[in-house]
Amino acid sequence: MYTNKPLVRMLTLGLMALAVSIGTALALDTAALDQEVSATLDHFYTLNPQNKSLVDSAAGVLVFPSVTKAGVGVGGEHGSGALLEKGKTVGYYSTSGASVGLTLGASRHSEVILFKTPEALNKFVNSNNWSVGADASVAVVKAGAGGSYDTQTLSKPVLAFAFGEKGLMGDVSLAGGKISKIDTKK
Repeated sequence: MYTNKPLVRMLTLGLMALAVSIGTALALDTAALDQEVSATLDHFYTLNPQNKSLVDSAAGVLVFPSVTKAGVGVGGEHGSGALLEKGKTVGYYSTSGASVGLTLGASRHSEVILFKTPEALNKFVNSNNWSVGADASVAVVKAGAGGSYDTQTLSKPVLAFAFGEKGLMGDVSLAGGKISKIDTKK
């Protein structure tokens, strides 16, 4: 009987990523995550003088202190974070995804996603499995959190930043990861 080994491997990794996501959601330490989110935002502010005013004027801010990507041929990523409105946590989220292709290595980075308008925030909150790469209204700031912003970038209703890359991985892109709400009411 013929088996498609790459497909079986991809499905196995996908199921493992799902199991890790579910396990993470069940074991989420919200107090520790809140502290990590605060520290990540503090670091974000030090990278560019404009970052604090961007956060302060946003309708909502989604912060993932640590997103881990790893793979050999088939890769995956996962991280937990919090959505803040006016500086207060209003929900917890996970980001996860899988990829197939030239993937080799492991890395970790932080992500900050700014929803600049109430409409953009509502679209995110009311969606299921939202993705940065699938939303045309998102500007991914390619220079990272310390880069300069042009008026075209700032005109988008959603700004996404990845920074603090550690490890060895071919790319730090935000496309492909799905963002889902974590139910903390147990």
